[in-house]
Amino acid sequence: MAKLTKNQKKAHAKLESGKMYSLKDAAALVKEITTTKFDASVDIDVALGVDPRKANQMVRGIATLPHGTGKTVRVLVLCTPDKEEEAKAAGADFVGLDEYVAKIEGGWTDVDIIITTPACMAKVGKLGRVLGPRNLMPNPKSGTVTNEVGKAVTDVKGGKIDFKVDKTGIIHASVGKVSFPAEKIYENALEVLQVISKLKPSAAKGTYFKSIHVSSTMSPGIAIETKSVAGI
Repeated sequence: MAKLTKNQKKAHAKLESGKMYSLKDAAALVKEITTTKFDASVDIDVALGVDPRKANQMVRGIATLPHGTGKTVRVLVLCTPDKEEEAKAAGADFVGLDEYVAKIEGGWTDVDIIITTPACMAKVGKLGRVLGPRNLMPNPKSGTVTNEVGKAVTDVKGGKIDFKVDKTGIIHASVGKVSFPAEKIYENALEVLQVISKLKPSAAKGTYFKSIHVSSTMSPGIAIETKSVAGI
């Protein structure tokens, strides 16, 4: 095991071994144990009692964080000319179709979200080999394949996040930045957990929330007492 740095030792010293924290306490504590010189992201990791290999136990959803993610989200809208002004007015960073399809085919993926319309999916669908592994493929379930491109851009710029359980049964989501007040971190994290709770598959048996941890970039994880989370 790698040796801990002086700052890492201080961070670990603030965590009581084996203790489960309330979500509200964890939101404050994660700020104390973060030692990075940059504004670190705050993440939540949720282990679920589901088998994601089974289609009827896949958990995927959308949460709109009340205080946003704190990140600058670069949005590409792939659309026909009649939708371009709508996308630009909503704040899309890149707008077009054929020229960007060609760029992506050449390996360009310097964006965070791609939004398109149903009419353009024939062209966009061919980009799955490039976009799929990077989790950039537009999907109707995540609201990124829509005729309302302006609203979709506004939503993702305003804090809408898309999440899904990975093959190990864990959902990873960013819920803000360390510079956020603790109350805003708490409210963002609570929103994500409540959305996940509502998405519980009927086929999932036993304990649904197996574990919840909050951490920041390079900080130790803080174990959350699930009973402390309202609405789950």
